[in-house]
Amino acid sequence: MNKTIENLKAAIKGETTASATYAAYAVKAMQEGQPLIQKLFEAASKAESIHAVNHNKVLEKLGAKMDAFEINITVNSTAENLKAAIAGETHEFECMYPEFIAVAKEEGQDAAVRSFTWATEAEKEHADFYTAALQALENGDTSTLPKQYWICPLCGDTFKSLDGVTVCPLCNAKAEKFLVIG
Repeated sequence: MNKTIENLKAAIKGETTASATYAAYAVKAMQEGQPLIQKLFEAASKAESIHAVNHNKVLEKLGAKMDAFEINITVNSTAENLKAAIAGETHEFECMYPEFIAVAKEEGQDAAVRSFTWATEAEKEHADFYTAALQALENGDTSTLPKQYWICPLCGDTFKSLDGVTVCPLCNAKAEKFLVIG
């Protein structure tokens, strides 16, 4: 359980930092006249904050508390910010979370497995959304990007459309409860 606690703390720090960073990236996108990319960063920021809250709930149920930490943010151009976001999300779903899930399974921490798994799946979506946004930006036409995003308030899963979605595929929350950005 000790390693799962440390992993939860690392995940809380990572998700909290990502949330704050994406909020700052949203401001930069707005300043650069990219309102659709701004909405994407705002949606991802909200989802990341939900992941941090979920991880913290599990941590507290295990009798631990999150340590204070400092958040350091670097904001560059929107294109550079998208590249940084893609790299961060990809690291989380390819490396960080699979390792955390394996440890939590080994330590029998089902709630941590669930929280880490929910975050992993959302991070995959975020990386795809960021990749599409970067491609659109590089092609000089972001008008085809989604104008709205929906975020599951329970697990943080993020959607660019609700076509055919009545419940969250990760946690079964009803789509009518989703938060709307945009």
